[in-house]
Amino acid sequence: MDLELSDADALARAAQGDSEAFGILYDRYVGRIYNYIYYRTGNQHDAEDLTSRVFTRAMKHVPTYEDRGLPFSAWLYRIAHNLVANWHRDNSRRQIVELDDSIQLPGSQLQPESLVVRTEQEEFLLNLVKKLPEDRQQLLILKFVDHLSNAEIGEVMGKTEGAIKSLYHRTLITLRDEVKSMNLNHPFLEMDGSEG
Repeated sequence: MDLELSDADALARAAQGDSEAFGILYDRYVGRIYNYIYYRTGNQHDAEDLTSRVFTRAMKHVPTYEDRGLPFSAWLYRIAHNLVANWHRDNSRRQIVELDDSIQLPGSQLQPESLVVRTEQEEFLLNLVKKLPEDRQQLLILKFVDHLSNAEIGEVMGKTEGAIKSLYHRTLITLRDEVKSMNLNHPFLEMDGSEG
């Protein structure tokens, strides 16, 4: 099977029952989905279980997948988001997860030797982010860890692209005001939030 298949071609083949084509999609996205779930649950075992459930559900429903002009990954993130929300509701607990913690799966792109040491400013920013409400933390994870567009984040979070832009802008203002109240500066917070 051609590993260079586009998502659309792999989806079309997977929808016809081609398990190898679905395997390509799985290999392409399993690391990102696992990391997203791990950030939301803080538990390796639960993250592995929920990641498995995301792909099981996706494989079951791929024949009825409807292309809405967003990447296939947005659909996977939406499934993951719903499963994580159910997990939190079922377990009636909310764990705080260090945003700079990351589990690397075998074969993932980043190797330990390529990870950079966090600067004091980055650590300071991470501590500020951890104090934000859950939806704002989720937005920042999807934007800066997974590099999703506002449209993709909106699909995952069940909000419009405009609502995501607004939430992003308000989040940056909150972070900037917090930094200013401490008489500190950080170039990241000078962004206007209007980027896509």
